[in-house]
Parts: sequence; C-alpha cells; structure tokens
Amino acid sequence: MSKVNSFLIPNVSSLPSDVQKAEKTNALKQGEKSEFKGLVDQLSQQDLRQPQVTEKQVGHDVNVSTHAMKRLQERNIELDGNEYMKLKEAISKLRTKGGHDSLVITNKAAYVVDVDKNTVVTAVDKNNMNENVFTKIDSTIFMM
Repeated sequence: MSKVNSFLIPNVSSLPSDVQKAEKTNALKQGEKSEFKGLVDQLSQQDLRQPQVTEKQVGHDVNVSTHAMKRLQERNIELDGNEYMKLKEAISKLRTKGGHDSLVITNKAAYVVDVDKNTVVTAVDKNNMNENVFTKIDSTIFMM
C-alpha cells in the first residue's frame, strides 16, 4: 500500500478486472460451439439480396410462375406475407367479377395474374411501372 495525502491506497493491480471476469464467464468449454457464431455462419451462407420467396408455390392459393420468380429476383421485389395476402384477396375479388388475366397493383409492385390458375405470371417493381404497357389483361385491381 502506498500513502497519498494521508489516505491509504490499496494495490489494485492484482485484482481481476471486469473484462477478465466477463472473459472467464463467457469462455466456451472445449467442443462447445457459440450460438452467435452459428447464426452468423448460417446468415453468411444465405444470399440476403434475394427475395424471401424461393419456391414456386407461395401458399395454398397463390402460385408463382418460373418467369415471375425470375422477375421478382431481378427486380428485387420481396413477396412477403402482406403482399401475398393482397394477391390472394385480389384473386378472390377478381374471380367473383369474372376476371381471367388481370393486373394487380400494390404499393410495392404490379403483378399480372392468371386468375383461373391462381398464378402470378410476371411482376414489375414500383419504380418501373410508369413506362410499362400491360397487354392481354381483362381487368385491373388496386390493392394499396
């Protein structure tokens, strides 16, 4: 101990620091795998730029053609649960009104849909909708 201004100051260099305690507490036992590292490895193997839809069948009621899947990927359109529900509802409404080949417009994109087959035929992202001409459709629905 040393004395400064009549105070006794203990020698603290031998006490373990908070960092040393944390390292000891968080140290992995031999053969144990870090949960965090496992998640990082799993995410690094995925291509996060691709839309979350990876299979032809999006759900029980809406299918995506091979062409549409390619367009979704090229145009970075994510067909998430909300978008799926809009498409499902739109197909149902279009069917009751007699639609067959229809254009479904949402906040994210425009989809050409074959109502009879419950299939998305193609998709165009919001930014590229302005200059496009949609042909061979018999109905349009806005699902904003």
